[in-house]
Amino acid sequence: MFDLGWTELLLIGIVALIVVGPKELPVLFRKAGQFVGKIKGMAREFSRAMNNAADDVGVSDISSTIRSAANPLKSSVDAVKNAATDYTSYDSETETGQLAGKRAEQAKKIKEHAEKKAQEKLDKSADMNLADEVPKKGKSSKGTKNVSSDKLENS
Repeated sequence: MFDLGWTELLLIGIVALIVVGPKELPVLFRKAGQFVGKIKGMAREFSRAMNNAADDVGVSDISSTIRSAANPLKSSVDAVKNAATDYTSYDSETETGQLAGKRAEQAKKIKEHAEKKAQEKLDKSADMNLADEVPKKGKSSKGTKNVSSDKLENS
């Protein structure tokens, strides 16, 4: 509010110590703190009263309307969502609605089957990679010596 730094506060404290004296300084700071607390309380009460008055008049409703009008992108996206919802929702009592329901179930089954097959393929691929990585014990590859068998022969 007043934009006072630590150096300014220290200077004010030193001047107050010189002017008021060390005996009366705690009393002065206590009274200053009480005064600041009262001022803050009055400011909070004033802002609360102004907000309540604005709500009574309907300023918050008007401001939300103005914000929505000022943001045309959001309103156009909402309109597209509403339109898409209208086209994707169907009446299950009509013949078209029943066909749409059957097709939705078929699409769901196809999707589940495809996910299952993809998972099986991933599992099979992982198993094959794991089998390729595990070396066979006791056999060495062509052109290299088996170190453990050399140690046994030398001992």
